[in-house]
Amino acid sequence: MFTNTNKMPLVAIVGRPNVGKSTLFNRIIGWQKAIVEETPGVTRDRIYAVAEWSGVTFRIVDTGGFEPVSEDLYLSLIRNQVQKAVEEADLILFLLDAKTGLMPQDIEISKLLRKARKPVLYVVNKVDHEKQETNTMEMHALGIETFIPISSLHGRRINELLDVIVEKLPEAKYEAESQDESIIKVAVTGKPNVGKSTFVNRILGEERMLTCPIPGTTRDSIDTLIERDGKKYIFIDTAGIRKKSKVALPVERYSILRAIKTIERADIVLLMLDASEGPTHQDARLAELINERNKGCVILVNKWDLVPKEIAQKKGIQDIIRSKLKALDFAPVMLISALTGKRVIKVFDYIDLVHKNFSCRISTKSLNKLLENILRTNPPHLYKGAEIKFYYISQPLTKPPTFVIFTNSLKGVQESYKRYLENRLREEFELQGTAIKVIFRGRRKS
Repeated sequence: MFTNTNKMPLVAIVGRPNVGKSTLFNRIIGWQKAIVEETPGVTRDRIYAVAEWSGVTFRIVDTGGFEPVSEDLYLSLIRNQVQKAVEEADLILFLLDAKTGLMPQDIEISKLLRKARKPVLYVVNKVDHEKQETNTMEMHALGIETFIPISSLHGRRINELLDVIVEKLPEAKYEAESQDESIIKVAVTGKPNVGKSTFVNRILGEERMLTCPIPGTTRDSIDTLIERDGKKYIFIDTAGIRKKSKVALPVERYSILRAIKTIERADIVLLMLDASEGPTHQDARLAELINERNKGCVILVNKWDLVPKEIAQKKGIQDIIRSKLKALDFAPVMLISALTGKRVIKVFDYIDLVHKNFSCRISTKSLNKLLENILRTNPPHLYKGAEIKFYYISQPLTKPPTFVIFTNSLKGVQESYKRYLENRLREEFELQGTAIKVIFRGRRKS
């Protein structure tokens, strides 16, 4: 089945809400991956990244603010996520806040960490100046002699912290995964609450992403590297994208931008719909975003187990869905249930197929043979009384397949004929599931 290939030592950052965990995480990895905002509870899922210091490579995980006891649904989910991160970790950074001082939650977290029997570094954040280091004295009430005072916001003493992290990591050092071009990057996107996290959890066989019936649970994009049948995939579970009119909080607006960026760096996008709603206007807008960025795509209609039999047995469901998502009329449609696991494993067959088409290169000879046949059977209309000629076609790029046609009239080729050429290329070379680009250029000078 699936093997998690993340074998490097793991450092987990834990602490109560709003002590600066995400800011420290971003400071260590060197770029802003976690969302940072002065609102408790922003980070809900475990967010992983790879860091390197003094030649040592390790993974680091950012966790949600930990509340030892809470009836709040989100806080309860976050607590479970933090506990899993602690179980996985080789080293734990317990982050405290010098400005607010020692809080009852800190004492409870300290007790829980002692039970975990893992190496712990006690880090006091928000110590922006040397004079403020006296504010750390009360932290000794935790029964710990040594603290590392830092300012994650200003980068103060971060180097010292990294030196200690590297020193405390297990002796066996693992090499980072190389930037292997064979790894297929898959983004899972869709509106909030369509089941994206449940789908990824089903694939992983563990609850890495939070799953909850309340829309908007996943705010960050989360990368998970897995291996199946000798092939490697990076699955990216993205924040749900709402209509602009429904986006109120700045953090959610930022999540939408993050989701769009995730689509941009993926090879294949799994666009997930809710079977109980069918394709909506917002789904159609997402389809346009995916097509505009020239990605491979598979449309997943989730929660199919909840669809009445008379509708589920109706023929041509896939064609109806594609007709409503015109921008992705080339994408295969799968009817799945992430909750029950129905057809989830078969999604990999479509991912592999679409990635093969997304990466394919077609010989110049085959392309020009098709072009000759097209011009013989269905040539373009005259433009201002003159014949439009196509001299030559080639494919200079893949991901997506990009074709260049040399012509004597750049303005004369109608949009309808361009779509016809694109469709003929798809049909002839079976380019299901991938965007393709057809570019016209003036005839090259001899």
